[in-house]
Amino acid sequence: MSNAFGGEKPLGSGSQLDVSIIVVSYNTRDITLDCLSSIVVETLVASYEIIVVDNNSSDGSAAAISRQFPEVKLVALDDNVGFGRANNMAVQEARGRRILLLNPDTIILDHAIDRLVEFAEENPSFHVWGGRTLFPDGSLNRTSCFRRMSLWNLLCFALGFTYFGRENRIFNSEAYGGWDRDTERHVDIVTGCFLLIDRMLWDKLGGFDPIFFMYGEEADLCQRARSLGAHPAVTPDATIVHYGGASDIVPVDKRVKVFKGRMTLINRHFGWPARTIGHVLHLIAPLTRWCGYGMAAAVARNSEWRRNAEYWGAVWKRRREWVNGYQTYRAEAA
Repeated sequence: MSNAFGGEKPLGSGSQLDVSIIVVSYNTRDITLDCLSSIVVETLVASYEIIVVDNNSSDGSAAAISRQFPEVKLVALDDNVGFGRANNMAVQEARGRRILLLNPDTIILDHAIDRLVEFAEENPSFHVWGGRTLFPDGSLNRTSCFRRMSLWNLLCFALGFTYFGRENRIFNSEAYGGWDRDTERHVDIVTGCFLLIDRMLWDKLGGFDPIFFMYGEEADLCQRARSLGAHPAVTPDATIVHYGGASDIVPVDKRVKVFKGRMTLINRHFGWPARTIGHVLHLIAPLTRWCGYGMAAAVARNSEWRRNAEYWGAVWKRRREWVNGYQTYRAEAA
């Protein structure tokens, strides 16, 4: 086997790579190239391969990746099939014992992939593993993991308690408020920006549910994995930079997709009558923010609050797009 990626070690007959690294790109050429470079530089112990699926980018991503990283397995699609389906396609080509899902807007720090694979080797019964994410300025990015949605944290979200109690483990329980991701811990959901999973478990689950076009698919995956006995966990020893939302340049568009994914999770994982209550709580969340920011901006004449009111008002006005979640798969523009 070629050692072109630094971490790819010779394989004996019947051997497998430690990990197949899957990257799905969409109009993120420059940061995708930076991501791939960081993998090469920082992954020195684990044997691996890189598979990139490009979702019909218009910025020359596929050509640039092919030119600068000829050893990468590149799948250049003619349509944007979404994050979940693209990952499912990539895994079909994978040879690793484990699958690492990695966002293109990430940078590997301090041998994070090696450290995450080591964490998995030390804790094989967990079956799903994640790390710690930072913003480019080095501050903590809390989106590496979440608690599953419940009626309580939906109520806190709807009424804005999560905004006023970000560090409170009661009012911001979905984001594990008050925990800086500085200790190893079991979590409900490891997010797909940096998620390691056993290949056998992935296959048993059938990968991502393709009904999720973008956002929410990893929450569904982890909840199904937990039902089969997995114990997702994260470690602070594996740390990366995650910019976040690089393929969504219009903030309202991203929020609509996020809400659509969350509504789908409620449809899939809440029983009646919790499902109906969850729908109502999630539906009023943008309305309370629109009204709250609007009134505050009118009283204080604060331009930032006015922009926030306009943002949440736009999300509310587009509620027909997300209120029912994903119904059936269709190729939507990301």
